[in-house]
Amino acid sequence: MFILHLALGGCLKAPPIDFGITADSGGHLAYVLDAATRQSTNPGVTAVSIVTRLFRDSHLPAEHRMPTERLSDTLTIDRIETGDDRYLEKEALAADLPAFTEAFCRHVAGLAVRPTLIHAHFADAAAVALEVRRRFGIPVAYTPHALAIDKRAQGLAADGIEARIAAERAAIAAVDALIVSTHDEADRQVRAYGVPVDGRIHCLPPGIPQRSTTAPATGLVDGLGQWLDHPERPIVLAIARPVAKKNLAALMRAYAADTRLHEQANLVILAGQHGGQSSPEERAILAELHTLAAQPLLRGRVALPPRHLAGDVTALYERAAAGGVFVNPALHEPFGLTLIEAAGAGVPVVATRNGGPAEIVPRIGHGILVDPRDETDVAAACLRIIGDPACHARLRGAALARHALYDWARYAADSVAVYRSICRRPALLACDIDHTLTGSSDGADAFAAWHRDAGMPFVVATGRAFAEARAILKSWGLPEPDAFIVDVGTRIMRRGADGGWANCAAYAGLLDRDWNRDAVASALAGLPIEPQPVETDGPHKLSFFGSARDAETIRRTLARAKLEARVIFSHGRLIDVLAPRGGKAAAIQAYAAGLGLTVADCIAAGDSGNDRDMLEQCGFAIVVANADAELDDLPDRTGLHRVTRRHAAGVVEGLETLGLASAPSRQAA
Repeated sequence: MFILHLALGGCLKAPPIDFGITADSGGHLAYVLDAATRQSTNPGVTAVSIVTRLFRDSHLPAEHRMPTERLSDTLTIDRIETGDDRYLEKEALAADLPAFTEAFCRHVAGLAVRPTLIHAHFADAAAVALEVRRRFGIPVAYTPHALAIDKRAQGLAADGIEARIAAERAAIAAVDALIVSTHDEADRQVRAYGVPVDGRIHCLPPGIPQRSTTAPATGLVDGLGQWLDHPERPIVLAIARPVAKKNLAALMRAYAADTRLHEQANLVILAGQHGGQSSPEERAILAELHTLAAQPLLRGRVALPPRHLAGDVTALYERAAAGGVFVNPALHEPFGLTLIEAAGAGVPVVATRNGGPAEIVPRIGHGILVDPRDETDVAAACLRIIGDPACHARLRGAALARHALYDWARYAADSVAVYRSICRRPALLACDIDHTLTGSSDGADAFAAWHRDAGMPFVVATGRAFAEARAILKSWGLPEPDAFIVDVGTRIMRRGADGGWANCAAYAGLLDRDWNRDAVASALAGLPIEPQPVETDGPHKLSFFGSARDAETIRRTLARAKLEARVIFSHGRLIDVLAPRGGKAAAIQAYAAGLGLTVADCIAAGDSGNDRDMLEQCGFAIVVANADAELDDLPDRTGLHRVTRRHAAGVVEGLETLGLASAPSRQAA
């Protein structure tokens, strides 16, 4: 399995990640990197690629201009150039999305081996991945990370929120699977979009963010004395981007308002990397934090370090574990990776009751949930833990005992199982003959060469009679199939033990049900519609020449007579009236069942109206470029491929798109 993660925003590079270096460089980067890293070691996973944008910015690390970073033998970060090499955020990134989509499609087309699936992170990546699915048939899983509809419900709406909600709704409706982190997301947030998701949504909690024990540090913890008068006191620790929804200023006000709290503990807030690529919102929040920290009451009690490295974060968690507390005061937190990270370090927590923490904290049992808008409640919860050694010890013990509930190995195994469930591999090819396999000698040769090497079961599904079908295949040098579905899907011819061909009696018996051939023939006898030669008829088929209007006349006539039949119009002039249980799709289903397969395991390839049912119902479908106009309204769907080449060369192109034929085959005319 080749897994491709697609994440467009933020500064994604090999560890250590520079969290907070830009407004979009948040916790989702840890999620993507840790998920991919653990998946890359799973049995059956051959490669994992994390794909993001390539950009060149003198203020950002040089890695972001590297086309590829290799993290291990099976894991890479691959960056896509779009022609705009600036670092882009939000609205600017949205404007670059069409260029990124085309560049990413070229990237996928040029890969020696195509991804088994794409796991998209956020709705912008999902839109790109869905276009790749349309062109190449690669399934898409989607993790939204932070759903805008819930931000709007929490009063956190910002410019562009409605467009983002629309993009998320489109992604939720179209993807093959959704992977979310909490039951609240699965049961409430996603369903608020009004899109059916039953059977497609999976709640897979992530693991604790992985930080190297040798990660570089600035010595921040040892140097807390530059900000704090009593650095030996326990700390109230918060780590979050300086944006309004993280509610950091409220935490500082809560701390300032509780005399007992700021006399017993110091406040340390890691609010991203100050300066640099900060957004206007971040700069405003940082200014507010610095103003609050400058109050005489708080001088020497609050640390707002302007810079930190990954090792500093690890050291601060260790410091907080010694009698302190970690606080997440966000107005709404989609998940809360810092809360499970704190648990892994044995740190009790005080957390917002809105969002993921409402599930995480009770599950681990390592803290207290609060109303983030009630500053008195926030301070009281911190003091309850810091001021009571027994309470602190109990919560610390729960953190150390139960943090393993959030485990990347479990996530990796479960996510790969989800991927496999949406990546069904085709196991049987069913092809029309006329104008699908025939029409180009080079294409026919390419198909014959594919068949020699493929080892995949192959049947033809044609409107012709058995003898004609065999003769045409032979005249074009096309391979003899494993079975013949003939007479527009009303007869299956199978090879017997003696090597001879025989009609499948079981299928014929199935078609007898609800079929009154004599009554149908009698009802149609008076219509001014020209019958085809009598030899084209069969026990479960009557055939005529006529127009689409004539086909509709036949349908109405049979409906008035209360007779069941299927009426199929094809090639602009042929009308077939079939037993109601007949047709190419029905015959493919019956044949596949004998192999232990379903139509979902089958590929159909065709060019006309009598192929429509199999093109609609088989799990995979190839519509060749020379297809009749009567297939123009065939709905696009996952697994359906409208190829650019004609006749059998188009069939081989479709097989190549599905990863079942090699690229050189496309040289066929």
